[in-house]
Formats: sequence, C-alpha cells, structure tokens
Amino acid sequence: MTIIDTTPAPRARGLHRTLWVLQVLLAAFFIVASAGPKLFGEAYAVQTFEDMGAAPWFRYFIGLVELAGGIGLLVPRLAGAAAAGLALLMVGAAVTQAVILHGGALVLTPVVLFVLFVVLAWGRRDSFTRLLKR
Repeated sequence: MTIIDTTPAPRARGLHRTLWVLQVLLAAFFIVASAGPKLFGEAYAVQTFEDMGAAPWFRYFIGLVELAGGIGLLVPRLAGAAAAGLALLMVGAAVTQAVILHGGALVLTPVVLFVLFVVLAWGRRDSFTRLLKR
C-alpha cells in the first residue's frame, strides 16, 4: 500500500497563510468599518446615500451585502465566492464614487479593494469551484 503525502509545499503553506491574513483583515474592515455604519445609520453613511439619491432601504441592503461578504470571507467553503461577490460590489462602488458622487481620489479605495478581492478570489478559486459542484 502506498501512502500519499498530502502536506502542502512550504510555498503553498505561505500563500495559504497570506491569503488568510488578508481575508481576516478585509473581513474585519467590511464588518466593522463598512457595513456597521450603514446598518447603524452613522451620519456620514446616511449622507452619502442621500447624496446618491438612494432610498434608505438601499443603504441597509448594501450594508447587509457587505456584512454577508465579510462573514463569508471567514468561512473556508465560501471565501472564494465571497471575495468574487465583494469584487463585483467594488466595481459598483467605484463607478458610483466616480460618476454620481464625483469622488476624485476617493475612487481609489474601491479600486484597491477590488484588486485585493480579485487576488483573494483567485487564491481561493478551489473553494469556489467546490461550491459550484454542489
């Protein structure tokens, strides 16, 4: 009987750990600093959505999507899908910031987050494909 060694190579372990650190940091950011103000009605978040001309329910919806995405980043089975979903959300955020809010340099925040989420989605693509197979 042959025993197969399934221990990841040191490079793969390093990448796995790096992705986890990035996931935890982004999850914390989205849960606390992004979703929280929208869901709890922080004045700046409310004003931003009013400036966009969006109804209050839309602020809550975006907050819930960000909360779900942040939690999803912490669940190994959902991490790839959560990162892909949050990347798409950042496309909308960048367009909104540039076109509707005329945010200038503020557009860079969702663009940088988009890149980080694409890196995470690519790095966790195995979880995404396993999820699709179910």
